[in-house]
Amino acid sequence: MTEEKKTMKLPHNLIMEDRRMLTVSGVSDIDSFDEQTVILFTELGELTIKGYNLHINKLNVDTGELMVEGEIHLLSYADEQPQRGGFFSKLFK
Repeated sequence: MTEEKKTMKLPHNLIMEDRRMLTVSGVSDIDSFDEQTVILFTELGELTIKGYNLHINKLNVDTGELMVEGEIHLLSYADEQPQRGGFFSKLFK
């Protein structure tokens, strides 16, 4: 069942209520969080949430749903860049 869950894509949705409550679905992992920044990974790339007094109220790893509460000021996606190789791959071309 674990392999089946990894290959299944979770639907990704954002629902914001009054810039105070954000529900995110399709979350695969949380990179870091504090009261001003939450960085998480979704099916569509890395999502950064910035604001003040941010708190994670709910996290369901089975469904990939996350609920953040606080003063939300910024939602930003980082584009996933394909791996081009590191220093050694360029050196040994």
